[in-house]
Order: sequence, then C-alpha cells, then structure tokens
Amino acid sequence: MISLEGIVKYFHKGSVNEVFALDNIDLQIDEGDFVTVIGSNGAGKSTLLNCIAGVFFPDSGKIIINQQDVTGWPEYKRAKLISRVFQDPLLGTCPSATIEQNMALASLRGKRRGLGRGVKGRDRDKFREELRHLGLGLDARLLDKVGLLSGGQRQALTMLMATMLKPDVLLLDEHIAALDPKTANQILQLTQEIIDQGKLTTLMITHNMNHAIRFGNRLIMLHQGSILLDLRGEEKANLTVRDLLAEFYKTQGEELALDSLLLG
Repeated sequence: MISLEGIVKYFHKGSVNEVFALDNIDLQIDEGDFVTVIGSNGAGKSTLLNCIAGVFFPDSGKIIINQQDVTGWPEYKRAKLISRVFQDPLLGTCPSATIEQNMALASLRGKRRGLGRGVKGRDRDKFREELRHLGLGLDARLLDKVGLLSGGQRQALTMLMATMLKPDVLLLDEHIAALDPKTANQILQLTQEIIDQGKLTTLMITHNMNHAIRFGNRLIMLHQGSILLDLRGEEKANLTVRDLLAEFYKTQGEELALDSLLLG
C-alpha cells in the first residue's frame, strides 16, 4: 500500500542551519495497517507525514502509494489518494462556510468540479445521516457556520469529512493535541470507529505513549530521522509505557528513572 524507499530529507541544506530531518527511511505499510508514530520533538514525525502528503519532496528516495510512484506529485494531486487531519481544529475546514457547504466540498475531493448548485437536496439528506452517527447534534445544524463549532465538534466534523470518500491513506498529525482530555478521548474513540469501519490505512502521530500502545496494530518510534522501533503483533500487544520510556531514554544516553513513569 505505502512504500518508502531510501527517503532522505534535509532542511536548509548547505547552510549553517542545515537539518538532517529524515535519514534513509525504508518503510512498508500494508493495506489496513493502523500505525501509531511516536518520538521526541525533532525526531522527524511531521516531516515523514509531510513527505507522504507531498507538502515537500524528499531530497532522494521514492514514495509509492497503491502501486503508484507519487514521489514527484504535488500535494494537490496526491489529495485524491490521501486525507489528512491536523492538530489545529481550525485547519481542514472553512470557518466562514456552513457545515453542509464544507461537507459538499469534501465530497468532491479528487473529482472534477463545475458550475452548479453547491448543495443538492439528496446530498443534504446524506450529510444529515452521516452527522447523526457522530452523536453531537450537528445533523440539526447544517446551516451553521463551522466557525461557530467547538474545537471537538470541529475536529469530529473534520474526521468525517476526511473519510467521506474512502482515502487510500489517512494521515493524523497529532489531531487531538489541541483538545481537552475528555474531548480528546471522544475524538480518539470516533477515530477508531471510523478506521475500523472503513478498514483505512492510517498513520497517526501522537506524543502520548498510552495512546501509541492502545491504538493501532503497529507502532513506530522515530529518533533523529531514523526508525528506532517498529513493533506489531504480540510485540506491540505486550508493550508497556515503561518499555517505551526505556527506549526513549536510551536514545538520550540516560537511564530510566522511576519518576520518569509520570510522563506516561
């Protein structure tokens, strides 16, 4: 499904500010994999997702999605294969447009667009039904502007919009980091339901080690642009926060202290 072959990415190459962001990444992700991605700040997590999404091109290497070499495709062209939900609930939607207008735009992802009525009656009925499954009362607010929604409501809507047309790849870039704990858990539960229902191939960046262990069938830890851990199956199922913390501290050349468990 996704194949990264020898991906290298520099920022400010050749300058005093040069950063070696991705160091010869080789990664194969199977169809239906739900991969959680963790690592310290600057480990290369968002850079990895940005390379896959086409925000910028790698300096070398190849990116293949669903047997298509997309390495040189710009971001807008990859949008027909990839959906993305960002950390900021303000991204991914148009705040000045209504809920139904946002959903109508999402339903046209990767399709040709022409002149015509933006929201048709049959679309409106379909949107209500899809929103009803969220259980947030948004099915009765189709004409409300998205800017009036809370962060949690907006992120739930964004998740729905990102998956209305089944993407080949779903990228979740710390999509609950800006939410309060209760709302974050609700969005995570919704995320799991949507991924399970659509059998979506997903990469989810998180700083929360419990979430990294609890969700998905595979876990990757990045460090200084390289894959430090790649666990799945029983290895992942038996993983503990203490195990992950020990690996993290090992990369820093430090021993795991007992009080470090508070970070989990």
